[in-house]
Order: sequence, then structure tokens, then C-alpha cells
Amino acid sequence: MAFQDQTLTCRDCGKGFVWTASEQEFYQQKGFQNAPVRCPADRAAKKARMDGGGRQRELHEITCANCGRKDSVPFQPRGDKPVLCGDCFRKQRDGELKVEEKHDSVEEEEIKESPEPSEEKAPEEKTEESEEK
Repeated sequence: MAFQDQTLTCRDCGKGFVWTASEQEFYQQKGFQNAPVRCPADRAAKKARMDGGGRQRELHEITCANCGRKDSVPFQPRGDKPVLCGDCFRKQRDGELKVEEKHDSVEEEEIKESPEPSEEKAPEEKTEESEEK
């Protein structure tokens, strides 16, 4: 099928723009059913708005809980969960890394170092009998 250039009207600015034959062929190859409704400039502007308006994400420095490497993450770590570098995060997501195992061993060490409950003495509770003495 031979495509011919078409002049379309932009939905946003109302100006006409040319939808070239090569663009039409591209749309067909990709399986797009609808012609573009915005001119290239307004299409780019909408894309920029949808991508967050070009704002830079705030990055926070972390030390990977698995490998110890310094990295940046796009969220503020709370401190109650391990934070991974990008490589370790991908490995964990793909099932190549089990971070929980490493943290379980750390918890076991902490448990061994903590005093046994029998060694701790609870303060004596006051009873009516002890108050009468």
C-alpha cells in the first residue's frame, strides 16, 4: 500500500502539520490504529509533562547492605530495612541473591551476644504483703 503525506490539525494548538508517508508506514509496522492528534512540538511537550516535567529526582547516598558498595537511590531510606545497590537489587529481583539469608545470620549473631533472659533480674513487684512489713 502506497502512503501519501497528509495534513492533520493539532488537537492542542490547532495548527496543521504534515504526517509523512514514512511516518504512516512506521505507524502501520508498529500496529498503531490511530493517526497522531498532536503536532511534533506538542507531542514532545506532552511527553515531557508525562515524564515528570523534566524534574530531577532527589537521590540519597546509601551503602549496600549486601556488598557494602556506595550507591544512590531515588528514595529516603528509613533504616528499618536493608537497602541494596542497583546491581544487588537486580540480582535479588532475578532470584540470584537472597538478602534475607545474610540478615538472618546477623540476627543470630546479635541473639548470641544478647544476655540470656534468666540472667536478667526483674525488679521486685510491690505487693500488699511487702507494703505491710
